[in-house]
Amino acid sequence: MIIPLLSWAWAISGAFLILLVLLHSPKGDGMGGLASSGSSMFTSASSAESTLNRATWACLLLFLTLAIILSAGWLK
Repeated sequence: MIIPLLSWAWAISGAFLILLVLLHSPKGDGMGGLASSGSSMFTSASSAESTLNRATWACLLLFLTLAIILSAGWLK
């Protein structure tokens, strides 16, 4: 009974993780931006970006924890 529930929670957290990653703003110009001004790379994140980072890390932690629990077979 609990394995299907955790499987659904794992799938939903995976979809939510994809959404959160796509919501992030691009940080720079990719590899071409490394040769140009490097000082713009170290600016502090805004409050919204910081909150988005925390939510992304929390969702990643939930996703990986559920993946380990479901794949290890501890709930048989």
